[in-house]
Amino acid sequence: MLSPHAITLIKATVPALQQHGEAITRHFYTVMLGEHPELKAFFNEAHQASGTQSRALAGAVLAYAAHIDRLGEIAGALPRIIHKHAALGVLPEHYPIVGQCLLRAIKDVLGDAATDEIIDAWGAAYGELAKLLIAAEEQVYAANAARDGGWRGQRAFRVARRVAESDVITSFYLEPVDGGPLLAFVPGQYLTLVLSIDGETMRRNYSLSDAPGKPWYRISVKREPQGKASGWLHDTAVVGTPIDALAPCGDFTLAEDAQRPLVLVTGGVGITPAMSMLEAAAPGGRPIRFIHAARDGRVHAFRQRVDAIAARHANVRVTYVYDRPRAEDRPHATGLVTRELLAQQLPGDRDVDLYLLGPKPFMQSVYRSGLDLGVPQQQLRYEFFGPLEDLRAA
Repeated sequence: MLSPHAITLIKATVPALQQHGEAITRHFYTVMLGEHPELKAFFNEAHQASGTQSRALAGAVLAYAAHIDRLGEIAGALPRIIHKHAALGVLPEHYPIVGQCLLRAIKDVLGDAATDEIIDAWGAAYGELAKLLIAAEEQVYAANAARDGGWRGQRAFRVARRVAESDVITSFYLEPVDGGPLLAFVPGQYLTLVLSIDGETMRRNYSLSDAPGKPWYRISVKREPQGKASGWLHDTAVVGTPIDALAPCGDFTLAEDAQRPLVLVTGGVGITPAMSMLEAAAPGGRPIRFIHAARDGRVHAFRQRVDAIAARHANVRVTYVYDRPRAEDRPHATGLVTRELLAQQLPGDRDVDLYLLGPKPFMQSVYRSGLDLGVPQQQLRYEFFGPLEDLRAA
């Protein structure tokens, strides 16, 4: 437990973190990845380059400091962090490295204002958080290993099949090399691939896009213009290619016992976890509205599959929105997923579970529209990388 004096010192740093938080976290990543290049595999280069990684960490550090005397108020953010760490295979020995580099970054950026007493208080606070996360992550690792088809660490898979879902998204069906059963996952979870590309190890999360209970895991990957991992998968991963993976994780999941109408609103590659949710939920009879936004028909993945599900299950209704349709495209609407369009899909009482995933501006718009239309905030579900304030901004 932190002493009252340490708590006071931590809270006193909140104004400095508000002003210099991103400078601290940018410096932290420079120091840590420069001195410990073996940890680069745990971080996405695109998130590093765009600054979202630094902003997300700065927001987390600030929230921890501001709530250091009432941590229960931010406990809801912990499952996401725990699952992200477990998905990547973060281990107890990584925490001292992170702590040392973070304290050094605070001292380097704040200078004399970061007294030895303040650094000691932050060291104690970090130590308490590290103990909590290590214990929680061990529970995830142990539970995954103990379940039928489960494992701990890396497991060898091979590409059994690949299918082009659109001009930019390809599905890869992965089967375990050992021929054993597969750990059941919850729709919405993701798989972490451990890839070796040009001598560099990378760990990348990809949403599972099929229903659980199959003899394979399916991931559906968008080719990103500067994405080393996605480019390698599209260009190099053919049938028979070996790929190691860690056990499925993630807390952006479909509530299995929910009976409310389900509204799935996705843009672009955000359709991938929604496909898993749709495949799993459609046979149950629950009313489902599936709304997908794409630029045009060339980049619209899974259209034939979603249409087939809707044809088979009367409880599923689909709406496709293209913002730049071609002459041959047949969307249900053109433009964007507006507040008005969303209102047409919701029941009058707005008592729905609304899941949204897509590019950041798309998510901001849908999130705000959902709130404006009266969907309870706790029933708006999303997976978002970056400070949540970025999503919730008007």
